[in-house]
Amino acid sequence: MRHHRLGSSDLVVSEISLGTWLSYGQGPDRQRLIACIHRALDLGVNLLDTANVYGFGEAERLLAEALTGRPRDSVVIATKLWGPMNDTDRGLSRAQVLKQIDGSLQRLKTDYVDLYQCHRYDDDTPLGETMQALSDIVRQGKVRYLGFSEWPADKIREAQTMTGMEKFVSSQPQYSLLWRDPESDVFPACQAEGIGQLIWSPLAQGVLTGKYAPDATPPGGARGASVEMSKYTGRWFNPATLSAVQRLKPLAAEAGLNLGQFAIAWTLANPHVTSAIIGASRPEQVDDNLAAAGRDIDPALFAEAERILEGSEA
Repeated sequence: MRHHRLGSSDLVVSEISLGTWLSYGQGPDRQRLIACIHRALDLGVNLLDTANVYGFGEAERLLAEALTGRPRDSVVIATKLWGPMNDTDRGLSRAQVLKQIDGSLQRLKTDYVDLYQCHRYDDDTPLGETMQALSDIVRQGKVRYLGFSEWPADKIREAQTMTGMEKFVSSQPQYSLLWRDPESDVFPACQAEGIGQLIWSPLAQGVLTGKYAPDATPPGGARGASVEMSKYTGRWFNPATLSAVQRLKPLAAEAGLNLGQFAIAWTLANPHVTSAIIGASRPEQVDDNLAAAGRDIDPALFAEAERILEGSEA
């Protein structure tokens, strides 16, 4: 497992990290998810990404349980705010920043988080108010560094130029062979501002594993069959895209990887990407995804994969 410095911070993070978007539960499910976290840590992952809104706090509580007994400085804990926690608590106002960080710290059972991220941009709160509140909690020692997810490039630049404020060190955009939008504006803006990329959905919600056949209904229980997930996967569930994905399998085999590993390795080959966030519901999925780490793949294979997928979203 390779490790890289995150933006202009002194955080050194694993090139693959573990997310907890869908990782929370009770009973046997909870123990299996905790086993996933333990397996990732044992294999060299040190960045664990969560959010207050994941399971309305349950993902943070699960993470705290999983980390019981481990040295606090052995892991990099990243969480987020912005999403609705109830009918009134949402957004990036000063009141919410102060309230939500305390709630996250309590659920995570820690005195500080290493990375506190704005889950989305808040059009209803002045940027200066948000940045002042975030700066205050850094200076209070509750947060080490600041980040954001899915912010527009103009707001990134505006935030970084504010005098007297703490600066962002990380960006968390969706990025994969099937979703390359950040390349045009977010990546260049962040590079100029000393901001690293912690990309999410490197497998395009499972589409880039090749498990969805062009002429078949997604299997029951798969993310592609979920109404909740359809807003993320729907654009790719067409015969042209799914057929193109199947054509990537020989390239992955030539690289000595399965298709999902190949897709993750493609993101890691981008110099803008500091870490790719994976998800897992079983420890064997952790093993499978982490096999993409530390690979040096012939760039020609990646270029051919890009060519095959270009224009496939009919």
